[in-house]
Amino acid sequence: MDEVKEECGVFGIFDPDGSNVAPTIYYGLMALQHRGQEACGIAISDTRGPVGNCICHKDAGLVSEVFHEKNLKEITGNLGIGHVRYSTTGGSRPENAQPLVISYIKGTLALAHNGNLVNTGDLKWELIQNGAVFHTTTDSEVIAFYLARERVHTRTVQEAVAATARKLSGAYALVIMSPQKLIGMRDPYGLKPLCLGRRGSAYILASESCALDSVGAEFVRDIEPGEMVTVSAAGIESAFPLPKKRCAHCIFEYIYFARLDSRLDEISVYDARIAAGKALALSHPAEADLVTGVPESGLPAAKGFAEQSGIPFGMAFYKNSYIGRTFIKPSQEEREVSVHMKLSVLKAAVTGKRIVLVDDSIVRGTTMKNLVRMLKEAGASAVHVRISSPPFRHPCYFGTDVPSGSELIANQYSLEEICRMLDADSLGYLPLEALSEMVQGLPICTGCFDHNYPMEIPKPKKLPFWCGE
Repeated sequence: MDEVKEECGVFGIFDPDGSNVAPTIYYGLMALQHRGQEACGIAISDTRGPVGNCICHKDAGLVSEVFHEKNLKEITGNLGIGHVRYSTTGGSRPENAQPLVISYIKGTLALAHNGNLVNTGDLKWELIQNGAVFHTTTDSEVIAFYLARERVHTRTVQEAVAATARKLSGAYALVIMSPQKLIGMRDPYGLKPLCLGRRGSAYILASESCALDSVGAEFVRDIEPGEMVTVSAAGIESAFPLPKKRCAHCIFEYIYFARLDSRLDEISVYDARIAAGKALALSHPAEADLVTGVPESGLPAAKGFAEQSGIPFGMAFYKNSYIGRTFIKPSQEEREVSVHMKLSVLKAAVTGKRIVLVDDSIVRGTTMKNLVRMLKEAGASAVHVRISSPPFRHPCYFGTDVPSGSELIANQYSLEEICRMLDADSLGYLPLEALSEMVQGLPICTGCFDHNYPMEIPKPKKLPFWCGE
């Protein structure tokens, strides 16, 4: 499908009362499944057991495919972390599944990471020169190695996490499990989300608040940019080991990534998407009979467009929820067929009508072109395309799988040319200046739209072929 791919999701829990947390992590990961469908894993430790005990199960596939009643019963303990993966770096390889577990002189460390570093090459080369041997191709393993190395020379695991964080450049939300502690760390720009919840005496860290809701936990607060939170039998501690940066939360969490019922950094995802649709209606009005959205992410913005414009909102597509993942689509023809398998037009809703079709983004344009054609073939008299984000013109370096500039349709063609290519009757994107209003003034990263990144992006270091890149 022609769409921006999800990032990853992390989840961690510590229950000082000793209850088994594996089922809770399972349900938390189910709630975060939208953030990654390639692989998943759970690592569990029992703080009352022998030092360094850790059981990890991970594999390629959805949470419901990788875990079942039998193997969940085999991983028990009161401290654990979990991860759902979409590969933004390292590729889709089974060995890249997380959490990553390292056994070393101090015991074990397990790590789950959402985000992408921009200085991986330099860090990895330093480790290789000092004898490190890598088993994956992810930047997450680089973080894990630095954690283990720093822990050997520090009094506490918190000091090791702080020292490691000072070496990292890029985006990260980390959950880390030591033998006795659960640690969460968020990058100083706040690019990746991370929040704290509580259920009874247990504390939970998760990428989104929807995961807390799914396990019956109370949302406590968002982890602050640059903050490190430590949960142990002694309670919860907070520290800020990194100097404060200009915050730049990922705007695409609100446009597309995050689940509709989540709140990120005190902003409702649902309200943000409704606001985007309203701004889109003001900036690019259309004479039409029906406003509809591309399921699922385009629907809230379409509702906002309808509310602002006064044009009725309705469904124009039926989404087949039972279509499984399709990994092999070797030809453009097969990719186009997959659109028809996933979505079909409700002809009675669109015949003879002028349609406003709202979606969250256009990447290469192939899916939108197919949807416009499907609507017109079903009898729509006109299709006005509206996009609830500005045009993608630049790559993302922080964990969002935006293709290179040469593959982005908005980087290659003008608005008028794209409109003709889509066979749309008109085309309008959300203005860049509307993004701030969408998230109520929250500081955001807009680099994929305007090349204004919150940090300097170094040229990638070319490593020797034997480094496994």
